[in-house]
Amino acid sequence: MAGPTTAERQKSASGGSRPPRPPRLLRSRVRMPRPRTLILSLIALVLLGSGGVWLLYGSQWLRVERVTVSGTRILTPQEVREAAAAPVGAPLISVDTDALGDRLRKKLRRIDSVEVERSWPHEIGLKVTERKPVLLIEKGGKFVEVDAKGVRFATVGQAPKGVPLLELTPDQENAASSLRRFDSHRLRRESVSVAGALPAAVARDTRVVKVRSYDSISLELSGGRTVAWGSSEMGRTKASTLTALMKAAPKARHFDVSVPTAPASSAS
Repeated sequence: MAGPTTAERQKSASGGSRPPRPPRLLRSRVRMPRPRTLILSLIALVLLGSGGVWLLYGSQWLRVERVTVSGTRILTPQEVREAAAAPVGAPLISVDTDALGDRLRKKLRRIDSVEVERSWPHEIGLKVTERKPVLLIEKGGKFVEVDAKGVRFATVGQAPKGVPLLELTPDQENAASSLRRFDSHRLRRESVSVAGALPAAVARDTRVVKVRSYDSISLELSGGRTVAWGSSEMGRTKASTLTALMKAAPKARHFDVSVPTAPASSAS
């Protein structure tokens, strides 16, 4: 038989197999920046920040040069710019957009809302939404425009087309008791609610909103047609009912939606 091999003899002499040595852990060295490098980095950050502040506030490059206006219907862009009084020549970053918008709404009540935006590098943009009248109140030969929120925002010399006129005529028999419960201010608010709930097609044809009492509001339409509306309650339901009733009876001249679940129409 062949004798043991050299490898076997070495293994026997060593007394068996040795466990493998564990790998050495690699230690990562974190090098702290040198004081000189740290100081130079801090100086660079300070200079960068100072340069940014100077660019925004001190330079001539980012200043207000133009004020643009969009969305106007009745107002002119020049009126809006003058009321806004934007600080032309000031740093664009320094413009208080909220204060500018508040100033516009205060000076021009016709403005319902306004968006003020910075447009870099030189522009302030004013996007205006004007109030729309739903009712007119005649006063001293002029007309006060009232929007759907009940805000009286303008007085004009000529009645705008397609906007009904309020006619407040309290019921003579129950005028005293009605006005004690609902004063003229409250009745005007109810008429505004009715006018604001009218379908667009009906609103265009409405000439007068007549208010006799809280629950006796009627409409006078073009062509001698009338609508008994009742109170301002359930306005959307009444509007939908009136639209359907007019389609079902196109030749009718009188419509009653004061009780929207039981509407009525007649030709005379």
